[in-house]
Amino acid sequence: MSKFNRMHLVVLDSVGIGAAPDANDFVNSGVPDGASDTLGHISKTVGLNVPNMAKLGLGNIPRETPLKTVPAESNPTGYATKLQEVSLGKDTMTGHWEIMGLNITEPFDTFWNGFPEEIITKIEEFSGRKVIREANKPYSGTAVIEDFGPRQMETGELIIYTSADPVLQIAAHEDIIPLDELYRICEYARSITLERPALLGRIIARPYVGEPGNFTRTSNRRDLAVSPFAPTVLDKLNEAGIDTYAVGKINDIFNGAGINHDMGHNKSNSHGIDNLIKAMTSEDFKHGFSFTNLVDFDALYGHRRDPHGYRDCLHEFDQRLPEIIAAMREDDLLMITADHGNDPTYAGTDHTREYIPFLAYSPSFKENGLIPVGHFSDISATVAENFGVDKAMIGESFLDKLV
Repeated sequence: MSKFNRMHLVVLDSVGIGAAPDANDFVNSGVPDGASDTLGHISKTVGLNVPNMAKLGLGNIPRETPLKTVPAESNPTGYATKLQEVSLGKDTMTGHWEIMGLNITEPFDTFWNGFPEEIITKIEEFSGRKVIREANKPYSGTAVIEDFGPRQMETGELIIYTSADPVLQIAAHEDIIPLDELYRICEYARSITLERPALLGRIIARPYVGEPGNFTRTSNRRDLAVSPFAPTVLDKLNEAGIDTYAVGKINDIFNGAGINHDMGHNKSNSHGIDNLIKAMTSEDFKHGFSFTNLVDFDALYGHRRDPHGYRDCLHEFDQRLPEIIAAMREDDLLMITADHGNDPTYAGTDHTREYIPFLAYSPSFKENGLIPVGHFSDISATVAENFGVDKAMIGESFLDKLV
């Protein structure tokens, strides 16, 4: 008998809560991450008003300096803590894989100077299209189409670029390079980046539409990931016949492994919340685990270093949190966390090595308070214990603390 009949995990992509102890071992455009603090700096520089997360205990999470505009609650309705990453990385896949119980001891490859000529040439030969060499470097996804979209419309060349993540991204105007062709090229790129010296976490198709000066990326993005190198708690649940629902890019991040219900990609955070609520209120979802990623914090505001937009995005999530809670059943558990930081006030445009917040709420709670500071993987161990399956590589359950 499960303590919680259903568990819902929501990842606020990149919403870190202060530099991790090893943050100075990670750099951002040459600057160590030791002074990064996504939530702290947003709260300090542009203000933050998230009363619903504050009510759960967000302002109670231990910090050297309290969140400036998120007060601690004397009697929160949930449990709170912060969690540290063990794995060697600060990218999306590493964070999510560790949340599901894996320890990534060898980071994926990144290409700060662009991809080697060997990879570019192979893609050209396969596709029959030239690649714009000037775009082959870490680039903002919106800036790269602004800079090279007009040229692509004229020549049909491919826009291939990367980021601080271990990803290869191909931007293509849908009227110039049809989606089927773009996906086929991305599948080929995936096939040649599965081992070192180019072991990449994801190949991302980035279609867009519009005219020069007014380009817009579409929701036809597709991520081609590698499968986790060992079974995660998602696999353990699936093998036990327990429902696992994926919302947003979760299915892509795990390459479908361990997921038996995919709610599809999110067009926006709000659309993702709609999909989560749709899953939660489904008569078919009687027992199991849902896993949601809301990426707008990271993709639209963190990487673009937009603290005002990031703050507004947090406000929008907080305003919809009561809807998520209203969709819960008495024996449900809601968990809210992140996968890394992306301080919009910091140097460069990279992720930041930070603690992640953790909030837990259930209508069945009789008590509340702080959980001891732990690790990302503790979430997976807690899920595993609740549903009576084996945990993955690492993690210690805190299920007994949730009462």
